[in-house]
Amino acid sequence: QVQLVESGGGLVQAGGSLRLSCAASGRTFSTYATGWFRQVPGKEREFVARISASGDFTNYADSVKGRFAISKDNVRNTVHLQMNSLKPEDTAVYYCAADLTSSGSYHGPSTKYDFWGQGTQVTVSS
Repeated sequence: QVQLVESGGGLVQAGGSLRLSCAASGRTFSTYATGWFRQVPGKEREFVARISASGDFTNYADSVKGRFAISKDNVRNTVHLQMNSLKPEDTAVYYCAADLTSSGSYHGPSTKYDFWGQGTQVTVSS
């Protein structure tokens, strides 16, 4: 079992920055990969970024490449998403998720995540 709790969301103006955090408990944090997703009401959940179990490898959606950075602290059992140059279209509920099956950074259509957090709202005003 893994428990994930997101924090750090809020309201920010376009061009601003936010740093999301996801605190994990349960299974040893350094043994599984973690991803960030986002969802807007009425739309499908969208992959944002993923980091390998070791923290050495990352993967990003094209829409956030160069603006967002995912990192993890295997001592504090936390994964972060630094979001810079935010745009109104980044507005969504952001979720972190744990993949206990694969420890790498690959994310594809068949990638499944075993545990999810409750989400944190990010709103970017224009």
